[in-house]
Amino acid sequence: MSGQTAGGEAGALGGRIRVGVAGSGFIGETHLAAWTAEGVPAVVYDVDAGRAADLAGQFGAATAASLEALFAAVDVVDVCTPTHLHAGIAIQAAKAHRHVICEKPMARTLADAEAMILAARENGVRLLVGHVVRFFPEYVAARDAVLTGQIGDPAVLRLTRASFRPRQPAGHWFFDHAKSGGIVLDLMIHDLDYARWVAGEVVAVECRSAIVERPEAGVDHAVAILTHASGAISHISASWAYAPPTFRTAFEIAGSRGLIDHDSALTAPITPSLLAGADGAATTALADTSLNGDPFRRELAEFARAIVDRTTTRTSAEEALATLRLALAADASAHEGGRVVRLQTAEAAR
Repeated sequence: MSGQTAGGEAGALGGRIRVGVAGSGFIGETHLAAWTAEGVPAVVYDVDAGRAADLAGQFGAATAASLEALFAAVDVVDVCTPTHLHAGIAIQAAKAHRHVICEKPMARTLADAEAMILAARENGVRLLVGHVVRFFPEYVAARDAVLTGQIGDPAVLRLTRASFRPRQPAGHWFFDHAKSGGIVLDLMIHDLDYARWVAGEVVAVECRSAIVERPEAGVDHAVAILTHASGAISHISASWAYAPPTFRTAFEIAGSRGLIDHDSALTAPITPSLLAGADGAATTALADTSLNGDPFRRELAEFARAIVDRTTTRTSAEEALATLRLALAADASAHEGGRVVRLQTAEAAR
């Protein structure tokens, strides 16, 4: 490593860990900004060396000329590449005895995700997957209210994530379903994961997608219905059909004794209750992370502390695998006309 650091004031993690960001696109920039805010020295690698240098220059980070050079310079590899490349880089990093943080979705296939977990286990390193909605204050507060019994047993969850079609050029990997998994694996997966986190394992899913049924429309809107092992039902919608710069999230959790609801389009910025505002626009939409702290920073700081201090986190590779399994089932349902796909719970699989 050149000795360059990520810049800014050293936080609690400054000097305790070195991170290599693999990928200098939208999410790579988002993660690098969070590492910079934490005072963590960072190194950037991208197959496009010029793009890596441009991003590193924005944040005072170093660059690496190859993956091997990246691994040699850091303690942790933060995988922010296109989805279909996650597994290859994560497995190489694990074999180089580097801890791995990977942006969601964990991988494009279950086989790849399982291989990532095996590589981390065999090489004695941590593998942590970034499901950032678990770090948004309003979502955390709502779940806490459910777990402490404030609304009784959760019965019906309605989760919405609505945005414009990503502004990527034609032919971009993002629009290649084989590489990205489309709207279900990229956007809906946030709320699929949250539904599992709140209401538990899912035993059945059915999903419909506009672009599957009307490909000439050019935009996608998907709706999934989950049946949880507990008997709760989740209704999840994800959309890329809105006009820019729309980014709206909403949830409603109905229980046996009450209701929690939140809509980012109607709510003032963070209050001490369960509500928070969110909006944002870029080449890909991102919720406003300026309110009550950056959830990406909170997520990555928790992951880094877990690696340094050997503590647990609010998510795990196994949790991410279960969410990926659910997302792939929903995607399969959408491509089969809404067929109900049944899933085996982790308990039943034992």
